[in-house]
Amino acid sequence: MEYIDTTLEDINAAVQQSQEAFISYKKTDPKKKAVFLRAIADEIEALGAELVSTAMRETHLPEARIIGERGRTTGHCRMFADLVEEGSWVEARIDTALPDRTPAPKPDMRKMLVPVGPIVVFGAANFPLAYSTAGGDTISALAAGCTVIVKAHPAHADTSTLVAQAINRAAKKVRIEENVFQHVYGKSFEVGKALVEHPLTKGVGFTGSLAGV
Repeated sequence: MEYIDTTLEDINAAVQQSQEAFISYKKTDPKKKAVFLRAIADEIEALGAELVSTAMRETHLPEARIIGERGRTTGHCRMFADLVEEGSWVEARIDTALPDRTPAPKPDMRKMLVPVGPIVVFGAANFPLAYSTAGGDTISALAAGCTVIVKAHPAHADTSTLVAQAINRAAKKVRIEENVFQHVYGKSFEVGKALVEHPLTKGVGFTGSLAGV
């Protein structure tokens, strides 16, 4: 299939929508996020031979490599689901007040890690599954409560599209709000630049060239 670069106007709309979705998604119960991540793994596996053959055709990697990488991808979906449910990753800390401390009182202090906002992820050319659309960058961000915009790598855009559709099916199945995950295309440097430089983008994950494709 032939893909055209996502326009700058559509990129801006996607990031805006990602920010709006983040406002509610960051409050999602950990158990529901875990269900979402496991559903992503299930939907990727349900793609079966179509995903394997598509990735092989686009990348010319052998079947065993693609199957192994698929297992690695679904494995880290489930690993992060377990981590979300366990909860210690937030590093919650409570330092109670000591009002009588000298020479100055100690205030009550409470700290924990929190999601920051929309994350842009670039697919990797040589890892069409494990470091791409549902790779570790995407899944860890979703686990943390961030929304994600993935830019498909042009070397395996069909593979990326199949995985993106699987993620969206998982979101719909478990009733995760729309636009928590989004998928865009682009061969040009300008697409990646617009995503990275958008003022609402809070982080970027990528494995690849400095060209940002």
